[in-house]
Amino acid sequence: MHTSTHTVLHDPDGLIEAELPLDREPYECLVKAVLAWTGEDTLAVRDYEQIGLQLTGHARAVASDVRRRADQLPKSSGPRALADVVLREAEGRLSVTVEGTVRCVQNRARLVRSLYERLDRLVAALAPEREAPTVG
Repeated sequence: MHTSTHTVLHDPDGLIEAELPLDREPYECLVKAVLAWTGEDTLAVRDYEQIGLQLTGHARAVASDVRRRADQLPKSSGPRALADVVLREAEGRLSVTVEGTVRCVQNRARLVRSLYERLDRLVAALAPEREAPTVG
């Protein structure tokens, strides 16, 4: 008899993922390094593709976090409207296939950076709402 030690989670709303903080520091370091590249391509195409895939996956995770935070704001709020614009742009940029070039990888790095900037602004916009006293 074989018993499984794995548990299957059903989380269609992404609630578990919403509670997990992003591992931000390594990706910020990668973005900084990628954006510092100048001149000729020095890595193999496969290396650029791998870095591009890493940045793409992380951009999708940050975009999900941006969406969750933006959805907590009123539809008429400025920060939410700006987040919607950034998310539409991110969706378009993420739909482009990753290429093994410096240009492609740097574009993904810029996307990650802009998503984190928007996320930080949303966190700041939500902070006053969380600190406001409740009226009972």
